Amino acid sequence: MADSSRRALADASRLVVVKVGTRVLTGADGLLDAGRIESLGRQFDALLSRGRRIVLVSSGAVGAGMGRMGLATRPQELAHLQAVAAIGQSSLIEAYERAFRGHGRHAAQVLLVADDLQDRARYLNIRNTLRALLDYGAIPVINENDTVSVEELRTSFGDNDRLAALVTTLLGADLLVLLSDVDGVFDRHPAEPGAVRVPLVERIDGRIEALARDRLGGVSKGGMASKIAAARIVTEAGGSCVIASGRDDHVLERLMAADDVGTAFAARGAALPAWKRWLGWSADARGLVVVDDGARDAVVAQGRSLLAAGVRRLEGEFATGDVVSLAAADGREFARGLVNYAAAELRRIAGLKTDRIAAELGYCPYDEVIHRDNLAITRRDPAAD
Repeated sequence: MADSSRRALADASRLVVVKVGTRVLTGADGLLDAGRIESLGRQFDALLSRGRRIVLVSSGAVGAGMGRMGLATRPQELAHLQAVAAIGQSSLIEAYERAFRGHGRHAAQVLLVADDLQDRARYLNIRNTLRALLDYGAIPVINENDTVSVEELRTSFGDNDRLAALVTTLLGADLLVLLSDVDGVFDRHPAEPGAVRVPLVERIDGRIEALARDRLGGVSKGGMASKIAAARIVTEAGGSCVIASGRDDHVLERLMAADDVGTAFAARGAALPAWKRWLGWSADARGLVVVDDGARDAVVAQGRSLLAAGVRRLEGEFATGDVVSLAAADGREFARGLVNYAAAELRRIAGLKTDRIAAELGYCPYDEVIHRDNLAITRRDPAAD
């Protein structure tokens, strides 16, 4: 990445979401690494002193609980896993509070489940609470509420990388920093001789996503696939993302000094309005509407509304006003929006020109199936993948 681009990223980053992974926070024995947490506290204080605002998304609750309970293996039964997470949460927040208090700062624990971000009213309440915490000068420490989550809810977040991306879009933060045990994305497995770090990704496509897979074993390496997926969410919403090594005790300070560390993912355009960020990534889609290539181009490239003529088929049952996913012919989502017709109505008018809707239904309440003001583009160029 050119020095000027690094400087622009650092200068623009007034509100930063930092996600820290379990492998960064714990040692080989599974216990929390107090020195690492102290380092984070010092770095956060340095950034806050320079006028930045920091929100932390932290993994490590289960690992911390295992360490406190002296467990050698991760529990498999859900209730036991949740219990260990509950024990670990207290260890985790205590460690952060000690590290922050030494610099005159305070940790504020925030536990979320998927429904919190899918429901519009709760989403707004969380955003307002986080903003109030930042106004007080506190550092929000966010994690998924594993104590009450069940499998169906976990699939909505999937992992704390995705949670961090959703928090970034919720707040409209300029930058998401994903701290890992590797220093970014490499052109091959980092352990292979000659592996080279990729300093800048301007567009996440199939080639970039393939770098998250081990070419020999086909298995994820250090959760890189989920980090690239999180970077896609943030960059499509108009923010930037950096994947860097959390084992560097000065990594955040170096990023803010525009040093060439980690892999930076450039924003794909201007930041989306808050309403569209919720529509695109946090709202729960109730169905899928598959459209033809012409309709997709009209929505993505021309910024137009979706008309019934471009609808080819749909899946699921939904009501007027529900959020639905829009997909190309291959089934890959490229947008989400509020639908003006219930599924039963849309099945009847799919493929029809607008002037024929009234004849089919007996009424035509809307010319558009989804108005452009209620559409959020989630994937600009799936054809490149």
